[in-house]
Amino acid sequence: MVDVPELVEQARQGRPRAVARLISLVEGASPQLREVMAALAPLAGGAYVVGLTGSPGVGKSTSTSALVSAYRRAGRRVGVLAVDPSSPFSGGALLGDRVRMSDHASDPGVYIRSMATRGHLGGLAWAAPQAIRVLDAAGCDVILVETVGVGQSEVDIAGQADTTMVLLAPGMGDGIQAAKAGILEIGDVYVVNKADRDGADATARELNHMLGLGEARAPGDWRPPIVKTVAARGQGTDEVVEALEKHRAWSEEHGTLAERRRARAAREVETITVTRLRERIGDLRGDRRLSVLAERIVAGELDPYAAADELVAGVTGEDAEG
Repeated sequence: MVDVPELVEQARQGRPRAVARLISLVEGASPQLREVMAALAPLAGGAYVVGLTGSPGVGKSTSTSALVSAYRRAGRRVGVLAVDPSSPFSGGALLGDRVRMSDHASDPGVYIRSMATRGHLGGLAWAAPQAIRVLDAAGCDVILVETVGVGQSEVDIAGQADTTMVLLAPGMGDGIQAAKAGILEIGDVYVVNKADRDGADATARELNHMLGLGEARAPGDWRPPIVKTVAARGQGTDEVVEALEKHRAWSEEHGTLAERRRARAAREVETITVTRLRERIGDLRGDRRLSVLAERIVAGELDPYAAADELVAGVTGEDAEG
């Protein structure tokens, strides 16, 4: 058992080990997780969350590192959650070393954490919302969340970020990939990275055309900008930060930032609730009640939906009593 109030206080003081320990409690679904979240709740809400997504190979990690440098030059404390695919052997993050971000390893104003998806779809780790809250409460001004880069299932980031940045690169068939992945619906800022390559202008034009074919926008609606960068050399990064800040200002002015955060909290509550119900139902797998329902379905006495209704009623009834 850890001293949660002391750990939270140390995290507020910017001590990396305390932040790491809190995130580990989150990832491990510690029995003290409820206490941790209760302690963090009044401290969070000040950070701006930027999600970075895109196909593998577009330079997400390099772009993240460039953004960290830009925000640090502006005096901002930065947290990075780099979500990686899980190792099939250890369950840990396969790309956990984050070599491209090693330049910031000794900066006390930067906290970088790799998180494994642990099989969770959508490009994010299941514990990402709670980990974001840890970094928020620890005093980060900006939190960059870099997703796995899995393509079509990688749209969950739009539900976790205040601003979603979508990266593309020339010569990778990104126009088709953009349509497949649904990223034309989730992007607030688009970045064509590796703009020193042939085809960068064409990629930007194609993306602009596809955005123009998207949903109609009323006057005053946000029009996602397209920024060209060479992240490996830091070119265009200041323009990206400017675009992100413009979206933040627009979101605050039009109330969409508060709306997104409310929706994010609602999804988090829903996820926790569904998880608890699944755990309770899992506990019933060896229970006679589930076997009886299965027998009635096989006998044609009950349909699966009616059986599910009975099971849910039984589980929630027991929860209410307990």
